Amino acid sequence: MILVTGGEKSGKSTYALRLALEKGSHRAFIATAEAFDDEMRVRIKHHKEERGNLFETIEEPVEIPSVLRSLSSYDVVLIDCMTTWLGNLMYYKRDLATMKNELLTSLSGNEIIVTNEVGMGIIPLEASTRAYVEDLGRLNAALAQRAERVVFMVAGLPLIVK
Repeated sequence: MILVTGGEKSGKSTYALRLALEKGSHRAFIATAEAFDDEMRVRIKHHKEERGNLFETIEEPVEIPSVLRSLSSYDVVLIDCMTTWLGNLMYYKRDLATMKNELLTSLSGNEIIVTNEVGMGIIPLEASTRAYVEDLGRLNAALAQRAERVVFMVAGLPLIVK
């Protein structure tokens, strides 16, 4: 399993796509974003165009663990992204600890997972934002422990962390 992390617009998704294309021809893409506004509709459209028909796309904002269990025979499963997935879990008031444990036990090792590093700046004033930053940091740490490789993207450049 490979974890690709970094800041906003650092090249994470593009890098993860390139990695996935090297992993075989039986590919799945799990898209976690929902088009709640025009900006997200444009982003989703761009991502769909970028990957074309090279992946079987599954749009799933919440039930990633169950989707993963059905894709264990694929050469590669790209999940984009944990940052949005965690926000979806909070939005839909799902139990974060349960969903995190289900995710970790559903990993088969054929995944490339995209996430953001959001806790590298100022500590947020608002309690729910602090909770989100802390929960994402803990999720990223758990995924990094399970990952064979961890890549930190900076300005479009991959830094191999693990």
